[in-house]
Amino acid sequence: MPTPYSFIRPQTLARSTYYHQLNAMNRPDRDASLLGLVREAFENSGRRYGYKRVHLELRGMGIRVSAKRVMRLMTRHGLVPLLKRARRYSSYKGEIGGEAPDNLVNRDFHAEGPNRLWAADLTEFRIPAGKVYLSPVIDCYDGMPVAWTIGTSPNAELANRMLRDACSTLGDGGHPIIHSDRGRHYRWPGWISICRENGLTRSMSAKGCSPDNAAAEGFFGRLKQEFFHGRSFTGVTIEGFVEQLDGYMRWYRDERIKLAFGTSIAKRRRELGLMA
Repeated sequence: MPTPYSFIRPQTLARSTYYHQLNAMNRPDRDASLLGLVREAFENSGRRYGYKRVHLELRGMGIRVSAKRVMRLMTRHGLVPLLKRARRYSSYKGEIGGEAPDNLVNRDFHAEGPNRLWAADLTEFRIPAGKVYLSPVIDCYDGMPVAWTIGTSPNAELANRMLRDACSTLGDGGHPIIHSDRGRHYRWPGWISICRENGLTRSMSAKGCSPDNAAAEGFFGRLKQEFFHGRSFTGVTIEGFVEQLDGYMRWYRDERIKLAFGTSIAKRRRELGLMA
C-alpha cells in the first residue's frame, strides 16, 4: 500500500539553470568597485548624505549610475544617515518695549534674488561639556547662510555681531527684509539700531508660532540631522565643538550639494556671478 509521500517526486534544477547559477556565484561582484565610491562619498559628507546627494556626487565625478542602484547599495550596507526629531530652543521672554513689527513675510519665504529676504533665528546645542548657541542669518533666495556667530550664551551680542557681519556683505542697494521670531535678541536697541543703519526692514513672526519662521526652522532641522543628532560628543570640549560646528557651516555653504541645484549654494552663486 503506498505511503502518503510516495507520489511526491524530488524537484531537480535543469542542467542549464544549475550551471548558470554556479557561474553567477563565481563571477566577481559588479558592485564592489561602486560600493567603495559610494562609501567614500557618504563618509566625506560626514555620514550626512542620503542616496540622492551621493548619486549627484558620483555624477559630478563622471560616474554614470542610476539613483536606485545607489539607494540599494546604501541600504544593503547600512549607509543611512541618522534621523531624529529636533528639540526647539525658545528665546521668547515676553514682550519688550512697544508693538512688535508686522509679519511682512506671511510664511512666503520665496525671494527673486539674493539679499531681498533674510531669516534670523537662534538654536541651542547641549553636549556633555555644556551649552553652545548658533545665531545665523539665512538668505531665502537660495538658503545660503550669509553670516553666523557661535557662543556659549544666547545674548544680544551674539545676535548683533552676526547681523553686523551679514550687513558687511551687502553691496549698494542691498536692503533686505530681516525676518525673525519674537526672541528678545531681536527687540533690543542694539539690533534695531543695526537694522536702521543698514536700511533693513524688520519683520516678525507671531508669538510662539514656529511655522512663521519656517526658513530658519528648516535650516536648523537639516543642521541638527546632519551634524548633531545620533553623534556622541563625549570628551569634546566647548572649543572643539565650536570648531566642528563652524566647520559644518562652512561645508554647508561651500560644499554641500543642494538637490535643487545639483551643486553647492556657493558654487551656484559663483556660476551666476553673484559672488566672487
